[in-house]
Amino acid sequence: MPRHLPGLLLLLWPLLLLPPPAAPGPQARPGFRRLGTRGPGGSPGRRPALAAPTGAPYAGVGQPGGARGAGICKSRPLDLVFIIDSSRSVRPLEFTKVKTFVSRIIDTLDIGAADTRVAVVNYASTVKIEFHLGTHSDKQSLKRAVARITPLSTGTMSGLAIQTAMDEAFTVEAGARGPTSNIPKVAIIVTDGRPQDQVNEVAARARAMGIELYAVGVDRADMESLKLMASEPLDEHVFYVETYGVIEKLSSRFQKTFCALDPCMLGTHQCQHVCVSDGEGKHHCECSQGYSLNADKKTCSAIDKCALNTHGCEHICVNDRAGSYHCECYEGYTLNEDRKTCSAQDQCALGTHGCQHICVNDRAGSYHCECYEGYTLNEDKKTCSVRNKCALGSHGCQHICVNDGAASYHCDCYNGYTLNEDKKTCSAIEEARRLISTEDACACEATLAFQDKVSSYLQRLNTKLDDILEKLQANEYGQIHR
Repeated sequence: MPRHLPGLLLLLWPLLLLPPPAAPGPQARPGFRRLGTRGPGGSPGRRPALAAPTGAPYAGVGQPGGARGAGICKSRPLDLVFIIDSSRSVRPLEFTKVKTFVSRIIDTLDIGAADTRVAVVNYASTVKIEFHLGTHSDKQSLKRAVARITPLSTGTMSGLAIQTAMDEAFTVEAGARGPTSNIPKVAIIVTDGRPQDQVNEVAARARAMGIELYAVGVDRADMESLKLMASEPLDEHVFYVETYGVIEKLSSRFQKTFCALDPCMLGTHQCQHVCVSDGEGKHHCECSQGYSLNADKKTCSAIDKCALNTHGCEHICVNDRAGSYHCECYEGYTLNEDRKTCSAQDQCALGTHGCQHICVNDRAGSYHCECYEGYTLNEDKKTCSVRNKCALGSHGCQHICVNDGAASYHCDCYNGYTLNEDKKTCSAIEEARRLISTEDACACEATLAFQDKVSSYLQRLNTKLDDILEKLQANEYGQIHR
């Protein structure tokens, strides 16, 4: 069997499935087609797999029947980019066949700003965007623009061409619809050689962006490279023909591919997120990442990601409404830049601790209060009470200070002295007796007056010392808590 026979059969097979001219009728072709997937970043969207509709009546432009069946086959809106190889291996007449192939596909589409938009990327060793998705909004201007395209040069930089389409053709600025529009993004690559650069990774990125890739190989095209570029399933996205002379016949296959005949395409599915076509007019609904399908099999609810224990939050996981989550920290901690882990705060430095005397940071992001020497911590663990007033040095006793309990004291005198009426100062006992027994009454009165004066001075001095001590303690407290 000639080596090109399988490719010829692949070309002829869709033509054999067409109904006869006199009596168009349905042709059964069982299979599964996934017509909705998630858009980039997990956002709800549709990226329909462009497979031929199953079990549906069909008539189209350039086919028996003359015109598209009214109300039966309407091409669904697409952002469609043709990526065509115009290297030197493609002769001028062959390149004309490629342009005819592109024009025939355009003939089968509903072209317009609200329908299908078309762009063409021309490539060889360099890449040129012939026109963008937003450039033309009617078939005639599109076909005239295609007719004016000229070949470039040598080289077959297929990977560069796909990357350029991603970066420049499939952008909102160039006329592509955004992800919320749910308009499928489709690229048809036509080449007759082996790529001279890497196509595997760039094609994978394009598919991950939600771009449906079709690969059409002609003559010397490398089948493995076509498979690397195309989307799954490969038997619906990879095509091969022996010569450019028959490539235009594939336009009928794409016409059927772009025909919307199921609820997912017609927009009658009522799926909240993603509609998946199961063939033969049947479908089911799926949800975007982070959501689960409700019992009604149509609407979606956010998954409790915190309950899954895959969140990675060190302290607290908080569910958000959009099916996502964020991390928070326990009191006394702050969230680090990784938005997952937590670090202890310096609670004492924040000045909100409430300690009367001393704040001490603990390792666990908390703190405790302590008191100055001579004080004890109260039950509230914040304030302090005097433990030994004699130790504070503010008692005013001339000789001896004696503690009477937690917060009281009294003064006492050394041996040979007696406590004066002020309960603070002391006088020698013998001197007092001598003064009392003196015969000089005036001297006695003078002595008593002197003692009163000295006692008065001592009382005022003790009062000043108390004030000075309180100010020193207040100053020391303020320095510790700055």
